[in-house]
Amino acid sequence: MIKFTLTGAALLLGTTAATAGGLDRSGQGIGALFEQGQYAELSFGYVMPDVSGVLGVPSGDIAPDYLSLGGAYKQDINEQLSFAIIFDQPYGAAVDYTVEPTYPLPDVAATLASTGFTALGRYKVNERFSVHGGLRLVTMSGQTDTVAVNGLLLNFGGSSDVAYVAGAAYEIPAIALRAAITYSSATTHGHESDEGPAPGTPYFTIPEYTMPQSVNFDFQTGIAADTLLLASVRYVDWTETVLITPVGQIDYSNDSYTYSLGVGRKFSDSFSGVVRVTYEEDTGEPASNLSPTDGSLAVTLAGVYTMDNIKVTGGISFVNLGSAVTEGVNAVFQDNSAIGIGVKVGYSF
Repeated sequence: MIKFTLTGAALLLGTTAATAGGLDRSGQGIGALFEQGQYAELSFGYVMPDVSGVLGVPSGDIAPDYLSLGGAYKQDINEQLSFAIIFDQPYGAAVDYTVEPTYPLPDVAATLASTGFTALGRYKVNERFSVHGGLRLVTMSGQTDTVAVNGLLLNFGGSSDVAYVAGAAYEIPAIALRAAITYSSATTHGHESDEGPAPGTPYFTIPEYTMPQSVNFDFQTGIAADTLLLASVRYVDWTETVLITPVGQIDYSNDSYTYSLGVGRKFSDSFSGVVRVTYEEDTGEPASNLSPTDGSLAVTLAGVYTMDNIKVTGGISFVNLGSAVTEGVNAVFQDNSAIGIGVKVGYSF
């Protein structure tokens, strides 16, 4: 049986708003916590969505490309205790309806961004069973640019809240088996813009909203010599999120389940590869004009090159984005896709 792991080898590459359930982008993984010894990593992802719809006339590509960053540091305290600090950008959205002047919606561009810092501790009860938990600080911010309506640019500064994270894992190291479940609680946010819609008028306030609770289940096991099976399920309670912005509302009639299944293969002491398929079922419900897709199917190819204490992972994802009809205006978005590329560099001390 194999004795290697490919934690995170199939890079968590987002695509566009609602691609991986709601506004999910990073998947909030905690794989760094299970690395051996003292470990640090940096990851970079670049996503190129191609999302367009028709409302009498084509909208043009309304989904801008975006960059996703991540990092982590993990250290053992003793044989039973370890901790990790993880940085990610868990949520996001971006639309730009200014690319096609004849499209019968206001010339609006909007972005939603986030940062997350997670501090986790892990306690090994014995060789096979461990528990982990900690706190996650999530900061949300946004911008809307209603150019054709009133020439207004609104910036919504950071709104932060703290969630708690708790989970457990079962491992059989001899066959590279690990089953881990992790729960993250919801966070609450609200924003006031940095300027009013016109001189002397009140600032625009985004009412309080919730970024949802979630559960991640990750599984891996050796299935043959130098071959690893990878699987995961992510549940996110998106029905608790209602986000009212100056250019529209984001809400959800269904929670999301994202499923992933893959195989990793060790070809030599220095190179391993991964093929992974990720699927999210469409809901059939009207989609927000700020996130006009529904469900997805993605294939990720990744390679891991190891040299001494350095591990470099590179991957590419091809994503088919589900068709959607937008609420309110009934624009039809179909035949959309995205490509994501990513690199992660890990260093073991």
